[in-house]
Amino acid sequence: MNIFKLFFEHDLRLDELRERQLDRNIQDVTTTIEDFMKPDPTYSKFYLAGTVLEEEKFGLSVLKQYPEIIQALSEALTSHQAFLEDSPVTIQKAVSEAQVGWPILLSEKNDIEWNREELVVNHESNIGYKKAKLAEVLKSGDLVLYKEKAHQGFDLHLFSKKNIYPKMFYPLRELVDDDFRFFSINGKKIRTERKFYFETWTLERPPHGAEEVFRDTEI
Repeated sequence: MNIFKLFFEHDLRLDELRERQLDRNIQDVTTTIEDFMKPDPTYSKFYLAGTVLEEEKFGLSVLKQYPEIIQALSEALTSHQAFLEDSPVTIQKAVSEAQVGWPILLSEKNDIEWNREELVVNHESNIGYKKAKLAEVLKSGDLVLYKEKAHQGFDLHLFSKKNIYPKMFYPLRELVDDDFRFFSINGKKIRTERKFYFETWTLERPPHGAEEVFRDTEI
C-alpha cells in the first residue's frame, strides 16, 4: 500500500518570515491608520510525503507512483517555469537533479535573478535561517521548492504566496486507486512525529486534521 500525504498550511503571515529588529532604538514602531487597515500579506506552504506501508519505507520518492506525482505537480504549475541554477528546466528535471536543500525556483516570468545560494539549506541550517530571503522571493510571486531528506529518499517542501492548493489537489486526486491512498492534511493540526506518521498506527482512523481523498472528493 502506497500512502501519499499532502500537508498544507495557509494564511501564514509573510511578515513573520522577515528578520525582526530587536533593538528598540532602531526598530520602527510607528503604525499609521493606513498600515493598520492594510490586510497582512500571507503565504502558504505544502509538504509532500509518502510511505510504502508494508515495507515501512518513508519518503515521497520511494512511492511506486512517484513519477505520476511529479507529473501531477507539473500539471498543477503549468504556468510556472522551473529554474535550477540559472537554467530553465522542467519540474521533473529540476527535482531529479537538485541536491537536497538546494532551492528550485518557479516563476511565471521568463527569467529570474535571485541569488540561489542565499536560499540553500543544509545540515548546519534550515529554512528558519533563510526567512528574510524567502519572504523576498515569495512577495515577488515566485515559488520555492526544496527536496527534503526522508528516512529513505526524499520529500518535497513547497512555498507559495498564493494558495495553490486547488491547482494541486485535482491532478493528484486522479492518482487515487486501490494501491494509492491520498490524505490531505492540515499541518497546523499535526504537530507531533507520531501524528505525522499516523498511517503506521491508525490508518483507518486518522487524527483530526487529516482527511482521506477519494476519486469523487471535492474541495
